[in-house]
Amino acid sequence: MATENMQASEPHLPTLEQMQQWTDVIGRAQQLMLEQAAGAAGRTLPFDPEAVARIQTGFFDEGLALWQRFLDSGGLFRDQSQPPPPGSPAAARDRRFADPAWTANPFYDMIRQSYLLLSDYLLRLADSVDGVDPKQKAKLRFATGGLIDALSPSNFALTNPQVVERTIQTGGENLVNGLKHMMADLQKGQLTHTDGEAFELGRNIAATPGKVIRETPLYQLIHYAPTTAKVLETPLVIFPPWINRFYILDLSPEKSFVKWAVDQGISVFLVSWKSADASMKDLVWDDYILRGQIDAIDTVRALLGVPSVHTIGYCVGGTTLAASLALLAARGEADKVASATFFTAQVDFTEAGDLTLFIDDEHMALLEQLSAGGYLDGRYMAATFNLLRGRDLIWNYVVNNYLLGEEYPPFDLLHWNGDTTNLPARWHRDYLNQLYRDNQLVVPDALSVDGTPVDLHRIETPSYVQAGREDHIAPLPSVWKLTEQLSGPVRFLLAGSGHIAGVINPPAAGKYQYWTCDAEQPSLDAFIENAVETKGSWWPDWAQWIRGLGDSTVSATGARKPGRGALKAIEDAPGRYVKSR
Repeated sequence: MATENMQASEPHLPTLEQMQQWTDVIGRAQQLMLEQAAGAAGRTLPFDPEAVARIQTGFFDEGLALWQRFLDSGGLFRDQSQPPPPGSPAAARDRRFADPAWTANPFYDMIRQSYLLLSDYLLRLADSVDGVDPKQKAKLRFATGGLIDALSPSNFALTNPQVVERTIQTGGENLVNGLKHMMADLQKGQLTHTDGEAFELGRNIAATPGKVIRETPLYQLIHYAPTTAKVLETPLVIFPPWINRFYILDLSPEKSFVKWAVDQGISVFLVSWKSADASMKDLVWDDYILRGQIDAIDTVRALLGVPSVHTIGYCVGGTTLAASLALLAARGEADKVASATFFTAQVDFTEAGDLTLFIDDEHMALLEQLSAGGYLDGRYMAATFNLLRGRDLIWNYVVNNYLLGEEYPPFDLLHWNGDTTNLPARWHRDYLNQLYRDNQLVVPDALSVDGTPVDLHRIETPSYVQAGREDHIAPLPSVWKLTEQLSGPVRFLLAGSGHIAGVINPPAAGKYQYWTCDAEQPSLDAFIENAVETKGSWWPDWAQWIRGLGDSTVSATGARKPGRGALKAIEDAPGRYVKSR
């Protein structure tokens, strides 16, 4: 009788027969989705029948167990939830469902657990596809994961308890405010992550004092003002990524690597790449190496009258730096660079992660269409990077800003992330084709610069290679491969966190950790096994390494001060190029 009353009070709860039918429908729908994603519509994907049977049986059993727990605990009228067993996919910890209402309320708890079970089922089914190209399978799994993230119940107003509660509390004002946010984003063609009015270049970000002392059609060279009476004789030239604004290295004063390096008594110069426009449509690899990096190196050498400079290349700036060093070595000019530091940089792209999923013929054809004016709008590149972490960089903000109607928080890193840079179409296409797709940079003499073949094995420059443990842009195994290409002494360092936070980690913050080995290791596995962990920032380790290469100092006078030498100040840092759109 109690069961009959419960069923009468809960008319929308499915029967066991309906659960079985639902499972069958889900399986057939997933099959169709997988076939479409794999480009195999019209034919049968090579599933392992036994594996599929196990997955479907497991899904059915877990679903039945969920239903039984729900009924045993009292259904919609329960006093206390009955949690799933620890090994169940429904027990997975997921910060999207951190609000207590997701477990306290039986309706939302059922939705949450059902979603987690379904997500696990779909991903396992995608993994069960066999006999297809590994890249195609990776693309399939990525597409499946993206779809699952998009369909999370947290992303919809009526199935998110926080949104329902907020809507009741505000009388719907949160949805009105969220609609305003969404319409503004649609107008500018880009998802907003932070309060754009909270930051101003030259005031509270990119504010390290300095002068622009050289300007070309490709870059501006910034010379930062010394803060110490003495500076290292060998200056430092920094090459940020040309796909992003340089001030990732010069955020707020508390986070600025540039300011910190200056305060260590280093003469710091930095290249600010110009955001591409139609005039840059014919720029290629040669331009960024010869008329970019090597030009900047020679400019600083001549200005200060020094034989060599230290260099840093971040991400693609590091990739290009490796090519520049190989060219200098081939020309017998390797002594122009005293050291090279690589921040999360790749040269061998065989393990480059999910970004390789965006270099197939379809994506390249799309890029051609989007770059008809000779350059690629940076918003498209930003969208691609957001897709790599869609749960954190897309749907999280859809919920907070569109559904909850929250105002944007002031966050300098996210402000930088949304400050997009346009890319020269030809150079961007060549980079994707020659490096990411064909992996030619690690093939000796496969690529040339100004007619000179480049071979990374010719590089004997002392190098410092930094990787991020959780880097999804330049994965750890991929960055490690750089050490296998260099012939000179290499110090490899593994930083905690990822592509950004793993690099931008000032000592004063006391965050994360890093791992090092005093002796060079033959493999990544050997490094991980033998590495020693140190708490906090790795920046002091780098500074000690730099000084270990030569600690001669000079007075911070004359040309060591921006605009006091042969190159006069053009304008104050951060310059015009970083502000151009």
